[in-house]
Amino acid sequence: MDEKTAIARARDGDIAAFERLVRLHETRVYTLALRMTGDPTDAFDVSQDAFLRLHGTLGSYRGESAFSTWLYRLTTNVALDFLRKRKRRASREIPMSALGGDGEAAPPDIPDPDTPERALERSVLRESLQEALDTLTPEHRQILLLREIGGLSYEEIAESLGLETGTVKSRLARAREQMRVQLTASGNLPGGRDV
Repeated sequence: MDEKTAIARARDGDIAAFERLVRLHETRVYTLALRMTGDPTDAFDVSQDAFLRLHGTLGSYRGESAFSTWLYRLTTNVALDFLRKRKRRASREIPMSALGGDGEAAPPDIPDPDTPERALERSVLRESLQEALDTLTPEHRQILLLREIGGLSYEEIAESLGLETGTVKSRLARAREQMRVQLTASGNLPGGRDV
């Protein structure tokens, strides 16, 4: 079943068609959520919430833009809501360090076929990328992720966010420049080191 058919059937309540849509987009939705939240567990929660919201709002999809564009915008909105709630919660919570713990969760063990040195380099680079992403405003992060992770064109991003294409291009340029500055400052600019 192709995407267009799955959308039409899912609107009519066909659960198998909705599951097809989820399978078609789950990896990219999760990747976008992971880049926005920086945490695999949070990304899973955001992805689930995005698909729940999709189920409830699929009838509002008019087909004026690509379905993926519409879904990534929905996912971005869910992630931004999640980040706002997390920020409010964090400002009210007592830090774990104040209670005698370090408050840090162990990163998941992901097998790596390369040498330990290469694995360490990639881990440091991933952390640096996430830290640099965290310095971006939500608007800049959103556009950067929709372009780089979602693979959307300037026009698709502009359409999904209700912006002019020139605005998308300028925000994307600013986001990339800020990422470059952050990564250079941390000494982790990809391609800027001998590996």
